[in-house]
Amino acid sequence: MRKYMLRRLLLFIPTFMVITLISFILLVNAPGDPVERMMTASQSSGDNTQSVVQQEQRAYWTHRLGLDLPVFYFSIHSLAEPDTLYRIPNKAERNTLSQFIREYGNEKEILRFYAAESALEKKVDGLACLAADDTVTVCDHFNSDRVAMRMEWSKLKSTTNPESIRLIIQNTKTFFLKYDFLGKEISVVENLENNFEDILRHPQTWKNYIPCISFHANNQYHRWLFGDGQSNGLLRGDFGISYLTKQPVEEMIRGKIGWSLFFTLVSVFFAYLLSIPLGIKAAAKKDSRFDRISSMILFMLYSLPVFWVATLLLMTFSNTDAFHIFPASGIKPVTGYPVDAGLIDKIKLSLPYLILPTICYTYSSLAFLSRTMRVSMLEILSQDFIRTARAKGLPEHSVLWKHALRNSLLPVITVFANVFPYMIGGSVILESIFTIPGMGSQIYNSIDAQDFPMIVAVFTLTGMLTMLGYLVSDVLYAWADPRISFSENTSAA
Repeated sequence: MRKYMLRRLLLFIPTFMVITLISFILLVNAPGDPVERMMTASQSSGDNTQSVVQQEQRAYWTHRLGLDLPVFYFSIHSLAEPDTLYRIPNKAERNTLSQFIREYGNEKEILRFYAAESALEKKVDGLACLAADDTVTVCDHFNSDRVAMRMEWSKLKSTTNPESIRLIIQNTKTFFLKYDFLGKEISVVENLENNFEDILRHPQTWKNYIPCISFHANNQYHRWLFGDGQSNGLLRGDFGISYLTKQPVEEMIRGKIGWSLFFTLVSVFFAYLLSIPLGIKAAAKKDSRFDRISSMILFMLYSLPVFWVATLLLMTFSNTDAFHIFPASGIKPVTGYPVDAGLIDKIKLSLPYLILPTICYTYSSLAFLSRTMRVSMLEILSQDFIRTARAKGLPEHSVLWKHALRNSLLPVITVFANVFPYMIGGSVILESIFTIPGMGSQIYNSIDAQDFPMIVAVFTLTGMLTMLGYLVSDVLYAWADPRISFSENTSAA
């Protein structure tokens, strides 16, 4: 058993790496620009200060999220594509540059054109009205034209169509020549035009057909997994920053998982505590009145939708017009716990809020496990070693609970493996109905808001807990049935 446990634990390492790699691929390829999601929303206008602030925010969040690093330990690209495109903070601009390179192949001219675009943008941000006469009227027109032109210039980094680019450059020239005090600055526009014409005159598309490989010791995956100065890494419980709240994901999970974990463990405890005796008794008294009645009730319970049962319980036992016994929502009084309340006092105050949700969490599992236990027990009771035990005169209680029970637990143990990933998932429906601040509602809100770091964190934790569940199930198999052995030297029976 020890050797088997060691082998399984060692097998967890490559399995864990595969899970983290898949999670990282999902995170990197998620739609949208994470930097745009993290940036503080600002009011739209042509204000230069606003543009500078946005650029500073973009640079900050790009570095904070590690997006200024290559994606993986190595990258395969064409000879035309430089391995430094990841340094460009704007995702849309990176995509436009990649498309430019695929179309023309001359990356040096394309990068010079991109630098000229940035120089033009910087020059525009520094423009000021220097009219000598009729200053108010001229400057008003100037500011209005500059706002319109900024919209034009923003398209330069999002298109590769030659006609569109030439039109924007021509309009830019017209703008600079319209105002006398801008005439001396027109060289930045001419430089942009010359760089673009160089792209068209010297295409090198053949470079796109020559593959290259580049290696990157410091990359996004390494940082995401092991951390650096900005992040502690996944191995130390750092799942990144939420796009929705800008808080660390692990703090959000830590604040929500407690109640999901509580209801999962309590419901599993009561489900197994009640289902095993019910299944054993129903199997021992097959076709009896108890077996028929219990089967009918359990089938009814299993078929009832959880949202319907939850609503019915609230309408019956939390309704002032019926039986107002339990609170309708929440997990504690609205005013909170008293300042001097101890643990026992908190449990007493929260207990009425927990009864109805616990029933809803438990009844379906109870019905399923009871039927599973009954079927498994019937199969075991029909085997030869049970008939031999009865023939020896052993009491029926000993036959059922000592000889048959452990062998019939295998299907129930298999189901038990699913408990571990369920801890992180919670129940969206029940948490919404009973207003429980658990992981179910958090996951739903994250999916609705496209908060991908939280989604990927849940995916990763679910995979890890699934591995743990299978390991625990294997150990319980060997405990329940001595015939099961994980030793390589054991011969088949």
